[in-house]
Order: sequence, then structure tokens, then C-alpha cells
Amino acid sequence: MILAKEQAFLKARQLMAQLEQLMESSAADSRRIDLVERELFAGLLKLGLELLSAFVKAEGDGDVGPTVQHDDKSLRRSQQPAARRYVSIFGELQIKRFVYSQRAKQREHVPLDARLGLPAGDFSYVLEDWLQRLCVREAFAEACGSLADLLGAKVSVRAAEQMSQAMSQSVKSFVSQQPPPPAKEEGEILVATFDGKGVPMRRPVEERVRGGTRRKKGEKANKKQMACVAGVYSIAPFPRTADDVVNEVRRNDRRPDRPQPQHKHLWAEMTHVRDGESYNGRSLAFVGAAIELAQRAPRDEKPIVCVTDGEQALLDEVKHWLPPRTIHILDVIHVLERLWLAAYCFHSEGSREAQAFVDHRLRMLLQGKVGHVIGGLRRMLASHGLAGEKRRVLRSVIGYYDNHRESMRYDTYLAAGYPIGSGVVEGACRHLVKDRMERSGMRWSVNGARAILQLRATYVNDDWNDFVKYRIETEQTTLYATTAA
Repeated sequence: MILAKEQAFLKARQLMAQLEQLMESSAADSRRIDLVERELFAGLLKLGLELLSAFVKAEGDGDVGPTVQHDDKSLRRSQQPAARRYVSIFGELQIKRFVYSQRAKQREHVPLDARLGLPAGDFSYVLEDWLQRLCVREAFAEACGSLADLLGAKVSVRAAEQMSQAMSQSVKSFVSQQPPPPAKEEGEILVATFDGKGVPMRRPVEERVRGGTRRKKGEKANKKQMACVAGVYSIAPFPRTADDVVNEVRRNDRRPDRPQPQHKHLWAEMTHVRDGESYNGRSLAFVGAAIELAQRAPRDEKPIVCVTDGEQALLDEVKHWLPPRTIHILDVIHVLERLWLAAYCFHSEGSREAQAFVDHRLRMLLQGKVGHVIGGLRRMLASHGLAGEKRRVLRSVIGYYDNHRESMRYDTYLAAGYPIGSGVVEGACRHLVKDRMERSGMRWSVNGARAILQLRATYVNDDWNDFVKYRIETEQTTLYATTAA
């Protein structure tokens, strides 16, 4: 084994000498620097593989005697060392080591694996880290291609997908062990916000087998399953007037003193089946939010605001899971969208009259005059003789406002400095879900989609490095009953 180690170090020294010669010859030939850089990097990868091989060989072959006591059992050494594949960022190694077991072809204890801290699979923790950083941002095929271009490491798309699903199994326990943010860094208001975003799903196997069966009228080629996107953050109060909000909406003029969300935590849940039991994604998202709110305000000392659109399913979850003192606020952007629908029942699109219609009624809503706006729209419905689609649209707008009066007390919310828009979760629907899950041609299984959403949320929340460290330590403890060094 000592000879093998020395041979590996000798080859490494030869490679290092070749790199020195490369630099000298490149300087003499006045080569362009980027060409030298690429050739140098390729040589450094080869050098790294030889040095890593030397390190492994220096650790021996794991032979600790003919027998060993492990977990209160007497285990016998294998007759010959068994080879194990290890794919590093430098290249692939075959690690030969003795295994100990009670019966042939079993592997109950492998001393060298434990000493080296080898992962459960073939791929190194570093390679897994780097590849999955790419996978959470781009398609699996693109990520594998990028890794191959950079390192020459060839990982199949299937292996990358399996790696994502295995890695995602540690996300829940990682999140559950995170301490709440320091109190001194928190804003005075806690905010929870929720929305849904569709994920294009693979057709069931039986439909794919049918092949050319014609779809029914109105049936889409690929159905989507909703991911419930959730966000929790704290923020300082920001009192403002109705005119401030109208001015911001009308001219997109944000006040420079607007406070920023603090310790924003985003995630997404999907309905799935595990061990024969179904778990509702929306309920899971609200349970997670309820737990985090309790951790971040354990003594009920902070007001809790929940901002959503008017979807009844979300309102039911708010009442069921969030604390009774939660103040539910209807997202003002959804309110504004319906004002525009009402305006186009009477005025042409893009007209000054339509803009004036919206500005006037938005200001009234923000001043707490919801009843006045509803009454005015009802009178216009009766007096203008609307028919057909316009009549249906205006009645829908009136019903929407009437059904959500209790969540439209904007004069009170603005005076207290509460947020009234769901921009945080709307943005999360885009950059957490849409930007990764809805690229051209993408279709997902439930397990695959959940894995990427969990990992991508970890990345988006700037927790990736801590998560990777946690995953390595917990896997090492599971494999070898010891904390990784």
C-alpha cells in the first residue's frame, strides 16, 4: 500500500513538471492567455485526480484483522478487497477495500469507507453540491452538460434526477432545526402570504400508452397540478395614505423610505401520496407557516398579517391554521384588476375615462368606503342597461367586493402601516416555480417536482451552504454513527 501511494505521488510530481514545462513553452511561443488557461485547467484536473488517489491509497485498504466486533456482532474479513466507484470533481476512482460481514457478499462494516467518510452513493459530496446548484437553476440536461463542459465529468440526467430526490429528503429536517431569526433583526409586523402556481405534469402512464387517442373538447394536452407557494417575513410599519398608494400604482413611484422585508422565507408544497396516505399541499404550506409564525412570535407580541387573493380555499386555510388574531387582507392588486374590468364595461380600453374611473374608485376603497363603491357599481348596473358579457363581468366584480368586505378595511391597514399587496408571494410564484418548472417541454412527476421545489427554495432562501453541510453531517452520522469531521 505504501508503494501504491508513492507511485501515485510520483505520477503527480510528473504531471506538475509537465505543467511547469507547459508554462515555459507557452511563454516562449507567446501563446494567447486563454488558450494557456484552458490547457492549464485540464492539467490541474488530472493532477488533482492523482493527488486524491494518493490520499486514498495512503489510508490503506481497511484491513483491521481477520475479524472485528461491530454492533455487538463478530464480523469476518472478505477474502479479497472489493472495489467501490467514487466520482469526484477531478474524475473517477476505483477504491479497493476489505469489507466485514457475517456471510459472504454482505457488507455490514467497511472500515475504510468510514475512515474516508464516503457518501452513500457513487458521487462525491462536492460533485453533488456543484451539480445540484446547477439543477435548481436550469434543466437537468443543461445542468449535466454545463458540468461536463466545466469539469469533463459525465453524469446522466437520470442520475441527476435521482440525486435531487435523494438530496431533497433532508430539506424538511433541515428547515425544522433552523432557529428563529434574532429578535433584534425582526420587523414589528409578521406577514404570511400564499398563492398557487401550476406545475405541468406528466400524463398518467395509461394515457401515454393510449398514444394517439384524441383528446376531448376543451381537454388540454398536459394538465397542471397546483403548487401552493408560501412566504413568511417580518417588516417595519409603513403608514401611508390612500393618495400615496394611488400615486404609487398610477406612476409606479415608490417612496424611498419604504421598509424592506426581513428574514424572508419562501417555500412551495404540492399534494402527494406517501405510504398510501394523501397529503394536501395547501394545508402543508399553511401548517409550515403556522409553525414559523409561532417560533418568530412566541409570546403573541407581534401583529400577524396574512395577504392573499380572494380564493375561498386559501381563506378556509387561513381560518383553520393561522392564529385567531391574524388580520387577513385582500391583496389590493387583485382588487385593482377587477376595477379595470368594471371600467371596461363603460369605457374603451386605454382611455382616460377608464383611468379616471379606476383612480376615483381605488381611492375610495383605500379610504375604507367599500360600501359606497359597491353601491355605486350596483346603481350603474341598473341604470346603464348592460347586457351579455359586460353585465356578467360587472356582477362578478360587485360580488367579489361584497364577499370580501371584511378583508378590505384598507383605511385601517394603511394607518397601521400594514402591507396590503402580495408582491412577495407573486414574485415567488415566478422565480421559485415558473422560472424553473415551466420551461419549454418540461413535464414533471409529483416526486420530481417536489424535490426540485424543495431544493430551489433552499437555494432561493440563501440557505444552500448550511443545508449542504447539514445533509453531509446527518448522512455521515447515519452511515457511520459518527459526526463528520
